Amino acid sequence: MTWVLRWLRTSLGSKVVMAVTGLLLFFFLVGHMAGNLLVFRGQQAMNDYAYFLQHSTGLLWTARLGLLALFALHVAIGLRLTRDNRGARPERYAHEDTVQASFASRSMILSGLVVAAFLVYHLAHFTLGWIQSGNYALRDATGRHDVYTMVVLGFRNPVVALSYVVAVLLLGLHLSHGLQSLFQSLGLRHRRYSPLIGTAAPIVAALLVAGFLSVPFSVLLGIVQPPQ
Repeated sequence: MTWVLRWLRTSLGSKVVMAVTGLLLFFFLVGHMAGNLLVFRGQQAMNDYAYFLQHSTGLLWTARLGLLALFALHVAIGLRLTRDNRGARPERYAHEDTVQASFASRSMILSGLVVAAFLVYHLAHFTLGWIQSGNYALRDATGRHDVYTMVVLGFRNPVVALSYVVAVLLLGLHLSHGLQSLFQSLGLRHRRYSPLIGTAAPIVAALLVAGFLSVPFSVLLGIVQPPQ
C-alpha cells in the first residue's frame, strides 16, 4: 500500500486519479441529464423517477456519498496539480499568446471552481429545499414529492435560470478540455486517433450542455408548463 500512496502523490498518479474521477463524474452527468429530460414526458414520468430514487435509500445514499468522494477528490487533486504547476513555473510567460494552450485548458481551474460553487447552490435548491422552500413542499395528486412542478416553477425565475445556464456553459467548457486530457492521462492517446478525440470531445460536451439547457429554456419559452 505504501508504494501505491507514493505513486498517487506523484504528478502521473495524480493525473490518473483526476482522469478516472473525471470520467466517473462524466458518466453521472449523462445519467443526471437523462433524468432531467424526463420533464418532457410530463409530471407523472418525472415524479415516478424521483419517487424511485427517494425510496431506494441504500442506492441513493451510496451514490450520493460516492459522488461526494469523487467530486472532493477531483477538486482537491486539481487544486494541488495547479499549485504544483505554478510552483514549477513561478514566473508568468512574457507573452501569453505564445503558449500553445486553448482557452478551455487555461481556465480549467476557474471553470471547475465556479461549477463546484454552483453545485452547492443547486443541491440547496433542488435536493435540500433551502431555496424556494414553498416549491419544494409541493405534492402531486398521489401525495408524492412533486419534483416536476418544483423544477418548472424554479426555472420560471429568470435569476435561477440564468445562474443554471452560466454554470452549465462553464461545465461544457470544462468538459471540452477534460474529456481530451483524460485520454492522455490514461495513456490512451495515439497520433492516429488523437485528432478524432480532439474533435469528438467538444461535440460530446456541447451535446451534454444542450441536453441540460433544454430544460430551463423550454420552461422560459412556455413549452414545458406546470400542471393545471
